[in-house]
Amino acid sequence: MSRKKINQKRSSLTRLLLGIVILVFVNIISAQLFTRWDLTAEKRYTVSEDTRKLLKNLDDVVYFQVYLEGDLTPKYKRLQKATREMLDEFRVFTDKVQYEFINPSSAEDPKERYEVHENLKSRGLVPAEVREDDAEGVKFQMIFPGAIVSYKARELPLQLLRPARGASEDEMVNRAIQDMEFNLAYAINILSNDQRPKIAFIEGQGEYGEKETADITKALKENYIVERVRLNEQVNVLTERVEADSSGRMAIRNIYKAIIIAGPDSVFSEKDKFIIDQYIMHGGKVLWLIDPVFASMDSLQYNGATMGITNDIHLDDQLFNYGVRLNTDLIMDLIALPIPITTGYVAEQPQIDFFNWYFFPLLSPKVSHPVVSNLSAVMSNFASTIDTIRMPGIKKTILLNSSPYSRSMNTPVYINLNIMGYEPDQSLYNEQYLPVAVLLEGKFSSLFKNRIAPELANSKEIGFTDISAQTAMIVVADADIIRNQLHYRQGYPLPLGYDQYTDQTFGNKKFILNAIDYLTEGSDLITIRSREIKLRLLDNTYLKSNALKWKIINVALPPVLVIIFGIVYILIRRKRYKVRKS
Repeated sequence: MSRKKINQKRSSLTRLLLGIVILVFVNIISAQLFTRWDLTAEKRYTVSEDTRKLLKNLDDVVYFQVYLEGDLTPKYKRLQKATREMLDEFRVFTDKVQYEFINPSSAEDPKERYEVHENLKSRGLVPAEVREDDAEGVKFQMIFPGAIVSYKARELPLQLLRPARGASEDEMVNRAIQDMEFNLAYAINILSNDQRPKIAFIEGQGEYGEKETADITKALKENYIVERVRLNEQVNVLTERVEADSSGRMAIRNIYKAIIIAGPDSVFSEKDKFIIDQYIMHGGKVLWLIDPVFASMDSLQYNGATMGITNDIHLDDQLFNYGVRLNTDLIMDLIALPIPITTGYVAEQPQIDFFNWYFFPLLSPKVSHPVVSNLSAVMSNFASTIDTIRMPGIKKTILLNSSPYSRSMNTPVYINLNIMGYEPDQSLYNEQYLPVAVLLEGKFSSLFKNRIAPELANSKEIGFTDISAQTAMIVVADADIIRNQLHYRQGYPLPLGYDQYTDQTFGNKKFILNAIDYLTEGSDLITIRSREIKLRLLDNTYLKSNALKWKIINVALPPVLVIIFGIVYILIRRKRYKVRKS
């Protein structure tokens, strides 16, 4: 064997050994280090840091039984794929997430299939009857777009596709895909959270009752214990005395993580204001939803006109002390909710048309904040403006504004439906982005500082505090933002944010849920709920009209390309062969 061949063998062996060493080294490094790259524009496959933290804190297996399997339509196959991908993403960060996809209609026996469907309904999953049109005709099938999630001894129904009035099937599927991470993480959070925080609706001053707040109460109960509390001048109704340490020293503790004051129309007594003030001083959070001006659509419906008058409930000094002033005015906005108006009769049948009702502005955020990130327009009724007051140490964030085409009218305001019969003078609507909701954060000063007798201020039973712990509150100058509509004929509560007259759904529920989550420091999942994933969908109308062209391209183009490549390859080889031969 020549020396040249020996050297070649040695060189090959060296390269082989070096390759093996590099491969082993890379495997060792990759086992210690973990990284992934998400090249999508909106980071679709990047699980948020809050979700990762939630997954890593699991101490038992979370099991998802997903009922999206079988002969699904293309829309639901997209939902199935998105669910599987997100669960796989979760499994990257923990082995405690397990899942299986189940076909709830796999049984051939109709009776057995019916029993399975009824069982899923009884466990909380809502079916969707899907209609599919194809060449063979119309086909209906029952689909359960949801999952049963189990953790330890607890079980939770998770509806992946939530029905939304006024939304098409495409819109609902797209929303479900966009909210996928939040919905899955939210279910895990509920099941793994042994103690749900307590929040309370305050009653006693004419606030909205259970029927007007039925939908938001139902939504809040998924993650909170929700109670309704009357102050009745009881000092310890929002706080309790607890033993702070082993020495037996007593301290004041809030019973509720947050309270909601929604739509009061009666005067607060000084003692009730003191109770709320001291709740805040001990770190309590408040969602204030106040109507500075009283105006009623009922009077308009019967009389065609009404007056907007000041709703004086004696909270002005308290809110001013915390850093805001609710103005006794009403916002008129060209970007507003349409309302139905009878414009005439044909054959004794009323003719209904919709006109923008300028006193119902559609509110939107101008800031990027977890409470309002990616928030749809919020529906309001007779909203007022808010001014912020300079207070040391208080951070103020305007959350909701009117449009650039608005104006404010000071009370008393004459409100007449006839204004919709005329073109608005746009030069009058020259006030931009009037503030309606504000977040206040910091250490607040007590309204009753230097105002109560020393014996009360020093009383251990009362535990008076004049400077609060770090806390927060949200003030909204329109209580109707939290009030769900009642069905105009049957009177049952409708989903919050849904307008039964225009058949549109607005962002009211998401705003309130985000507000409470943020105030109760349960804001870890807010950023996930607020994520926006752009779904780049095919244009089905275009595809149908150009179906033959795309079929020819898909069937004929690949073999044509192969033939062209083969011809070019043969020509190149012949040319090379001729060169070598010559």
